[in-house]
Amino acid sequence: MRKLLNGIYDGAAALAALFMVGLLGMVLLSIVSRQLHFHVNGTDAYAGYLMAGASFLALAHTLKRNEHIRVTLVLGLFKGPGRRALELWSLTAASFLASLFAYYSCRLVWQSLEFNDISTGNDATPLWLPQLGMAAGAVVFALAFIDEWVLEITGQRLPTDSAEMLRNE
Repeated sequence: MRKLLNGIYDGAAALAALFMVGLLGMVLLSIVSRQLHFHVNGTDAYAGYLMAGASFLALAHTLKRNEHIRVTLVLGLFKGPGRRALELWSLTAASFLASLFAYYSCRLVWQSLEFNDISTGNDATPLWLPQLGMAAGAVVFALAFIDEWVLEITGQRLPTDSAEMLRNE
């Protein structure tokens, strides 16, 4: 099961990287077209869609690598069972909220498909297509939080490094 979950997180990260390459392609196409005095409709919109998709698809991978920003001011005041209870509470709340976000993201995709919602730009893209990246990323993010919650419950979750604030890049 661990291999499957890590594969899902890595697959979402790889897809996010592909979205970033697509974003680069859209930006370069826009620059080149401007220099050569022609216009390609929708490059700005597609760059935005790809950026949003990349952001959401990378969330779970970032969480599983402990690279999300954590506010440890209150957490640092607790030790032992109190700290574990606070971690469980935080992971429960995060899992719940991420699951709600995933549900409503998928619902948005479904409604956009059902109502044939299209972008207002010249390209008239069916909006469910770019929304798929956001919904998929939100679902994998919720799965990652639930995974972290289960690892905490079973005592298999690795403790976060107290020196994480020193990792300024």
